[in-house]
Amino acid sequence: MEVIFLLIAISLILASTFLYLFFKAMKDGQFDDNYTPSIRILFDNTSKKTKKDQPSKPDSYE
Repeated sequence: MEVIFLLIAISLILASTFLYLFFKAMKDGQFDDNYTPSIRILFDNTSKKTKKDQPSKPDSYE
């Protein structure tokens, strides 16, 4: 029974350590994306035309 308490204590310490390191990395800007905004101008943002966007053709010429 004492082993379970020891394992729970170790897992809580380990989980809190990982949580602390994660928040520290977030604060330091580790996960900020500095590359994508600089290349965004290179991407084509035009959308493909759908059938709704294309002019309709008459079915018959009378």
